[in-house]
Amino acid sequence: MSLHPLIRSAFVLALVTAALPATATRFEVQAGRSNSNGHGTNTAFVEAVFDEHRIGTTRFSWSPDVSLGWIDGRHLANDNGRYTMRDSVALLAAGARFHFGDAGDWYQPLFFSEQLAATNRTTHALSSHYQFVSTLGWQAKHFSVALRHISNGGLHRPNTGETMALVGVAFDI
Repeated sequence: MSLHPLIRSAFVLALVTAALPATATRFEVQAGRSNSNGHGTNTAFVEAVFDEHRIGTTRFSWSPDVSLGWIDGRHLANDNGRYTMRDSVALLAAGARFHFGDAGDWYQPLFFSEQLAATNRTTHALSSHYQFVSTLGWQAKHFSVALRHISNGGLHRPNTGETMALVGVAFDI
């Protein structure tokens, strides 16, 4: 499989990221386990979350959010169709992380993010080169935990998706 969709997406993401202000950038290095159809594998992400912006006069805020991820392949005995689970998948994603509340509120560290991703390979779980990434998590100053689901939203079959639990360390630059 070609890296073409991933390279094209990386170029677009680099242009968008260059236009964002570099102030208050949070970097997270995350690792965990992903599950698809009852089969687990290791996964890792590097994520950058940029400066927070209020949505009008509401208590909601959003931050630009970009990720580079890796989902390891699986070696399954019955894996012999067109879409297998053997290949590892790299993905590049961009979207927004949303919070509710003010800085002192106990629930403000909870977040939801939505991203669009491009992958370098297709698998049984991620059967198209473009995916939706949904994350529900909690972030402290230097720590994060999250549940993430990656899927093409049923746009192409098979579509079992990847669901993962991640733990991360974070630092601000």
